[in-house]
Amino acid sequence: MANIQPINGIRFNLARVGQLSDVIAPPYDVISPEFQDELYEKHPNNCIRLILNKTLPTDDEQDNRYTRARKVMKKWLDEGVLFTEADPALYVYYQTFDYAGKTYTRKGFMAGLEVQPFGEGCVFPHEQTHAAAKADRLMLTTTTKAQLSQIFGLYPDAENEVMSILDKNIEGKTPLEAIDYLGVTHRMWVVTDPAVIASVQDKIGKKPIFIADGHHRYETSCNYLNQLRQQGISKDHPAHYVLTMFVGMEDEGLAVLPTHRLFPGIPVMSSDEMIEKLGNCFECRKVGTGPDFANTAWEDIETLDSQENIALYTAKDDTWTIVKLTENGKAKMAEDGVAADHTEEWRNLGVSILHKLIMDTLLELPNAPKPTYVHLVSEVIDDLKQEPGKYPLVALVMPATVDDIKTLCLEGERMPQKSTYFYPKLLSGLVFRSVEG
Repeated sequence: MANIQPINGIRFNLARVGQLSDVIAPPYDVISPEFQDELYEKHPNNCIRLILNKTLPTDDEQDNRYTRARKVMKKWLDEGVLFTEADPALYVYYQTFDYAGKTYTRKGFMAGLEVQPFGEGCVFPHEQTHAAAKADRLMLTTTTKAQLSQIFGLYPDAENEVMSILDKNIEGKTPLEAIDYLGVTHRMWVVTDPAVIASVQDKIGKKPIFIADGHHRYETSCNYLNQLRQQGISKDHPAHYVLTMFVGMEDEGLAVLPTHRLFPGIPVMSSDEMIEKLGNCFECRKVGTGPDFANTAWEDIETLDSQENIALYTAKDDTWTIVKLTENGKAKMAEDGVAADHTEEWRNLGVSILHKLIMDTLLELPNAPKPTYVHLVSEVIDDLKQEPGKYPLVALVMPATVDDIKTLCLEGERMPQKSTYFYPKLLSGLVFRSVEG
């Protein structure tokens, strides 16, 4: 069962910093060097100095971005810029945003989730991770002794039992509020009523938790706990839990965006040459030319609403082709050396078909350079226009669904990287959590 606990969160003192919007930031892994500079300049207490402190030419073992983050956090706590919640709390967190002409509100809450190695409890991953990112986050956690960004966890709750309890508790209360650089409105309420907390613990304790985002940070919490266990820590040490945002899988505000791929550094090919290589594994039809035709191609893919359809752009002849997996293609995916070691559900994902069958096998590009990932078709068009010829091949792919995540997680599968993109990202800077025993 999922074991959660309220936490004594560390938060910004608004009497000292002013507007919450000035001190928050998106997760570290979506912050470019240019945006990092902007956040540094925005406010002297922006949390960028904690989650992604700058690297300097003079860095050494004693003075580096990790040790500076630790010093900054201690200084802010000493000066009252940050304070620790007096009572254990759950933090209700709403995100209101616009997407595809509609306004959504995603609802959830933040608390501590008991750290359990994948495969040994009720916490399930859904994507592969990079070792370098985990090493970076482990160093930051070890040095600061704090969890500075939350995991994003999904749980099944068709009856909306958990959020109904919390919504009733916060009704009529004024939230903390911040607006981020994308115009998303973030609202947070602090819930300290022991009876409410106990009721939420009871309801969610019967449910599995699926990691939607933050796999690196979750695995970091496992690694950090293992480090401390070797030192003989107590059972009530705070490192046994990790700061987590919980959202119901049926929440009406869940938006899963696609992640399109632009492939640089591969041999150029025309649509005819690509179609020949795809052979009888796909039904192929050319649908238009030019970067702007990406909009029409994507509308076709969305209308078809099937993971088996992918829109491919070949720069050599400036052509968009929609390809559909055939029965021969499914059989090829199931062969040894392609994806026989994966379940049928995994093989049916658009991203799996693209990478394992099209790129690795049929186009014979298993070691292709890392693609550029974007989420909006407008970004695809802009990139193709701004740097003509840089991307010999582009793929528009349907996103995996929440049901796909649940099914594959329970089967013990992990999707290819960048299979899902839950929009918007969770803010950093609303709540931190100490893991210092």
